Amino acid sequence: MIQESPLLYEVVKFAAAPLAHAMCRPHITGAANVPRVGPAILAANHLSVLDSFLLPALLPRRVTFTAKNEYFDGNPVSGFFMRLGGSLPIDRESAHAAQAMLDAAAELLERGELFGIHPEGTRSPDGRLYRGKVGVAWLALKTGAPVLPVALKGTEKVLPVGAKVPRPAKIGISIGRPMRFEGDHTKARDRRRVTDEVMESVQKLSGQEYVPAYASSFKTANGTT
Repeated sequence: MIQESPLLYEVVKFAAAPLAHAMCRPHITGAANVPRVGPAILAANHLSVLDSFLLPALLPRRVTFTAKNEYFDGNPVSGFFMRLGGSLPIDRESAHAAQAMLDAAAELLERGELFGIHPEGTRSPDGRLYRGKVGVAWLALKTGAPVLPVALKGTEKVLPVGAKVPRPAKIGISIGRPMRFEGDHTKARDRRRVTDEVMESVQKLSGQEYVPAYASSFKTANGTT
């Protein structure tokens, strides 16, 4: 179950939003596509460890993201921001943990809230857009919630790989129109089809070169993180 702290979240957001605006000078398009009420899945590309913090800080509604355990424990700066932003830690090596996260996210969506996910599963190692994992499709088909494709640009400049301190950099956020899907969340073919359609929409918004392989496989093959 997702543990809620609405008051703490609002206090943190009140403090974090001006900081994010000052440091990132964000240009946001498509914000009107985020529904004022009701559930939606924000499916975003992934360029920086701070992506899961910046979107909740800059959007008017509460957004709950997941983030890998390493973001909480590996870097004190990213861990600080992940906790402040209300992100949910996940062990990517555990299938049980991944399914538990999806079940918790489905409950959140069924309560009419917003859930954010990076379908690539890990940060892009080179700025390109990689093949999406099917959790986003499982959620969309399971709950019926619309998917909003989101393209982040320039966030990797705020906290580059290896950096300990964020630095000012202009970023862009483009939010696409809601996408609704039909299909069976238990069928692999439907999950793959929906995921590929979502990633195609993200790519059109971001302009990134698309790689038909998982980012995690690329990192393993090339010894990168």
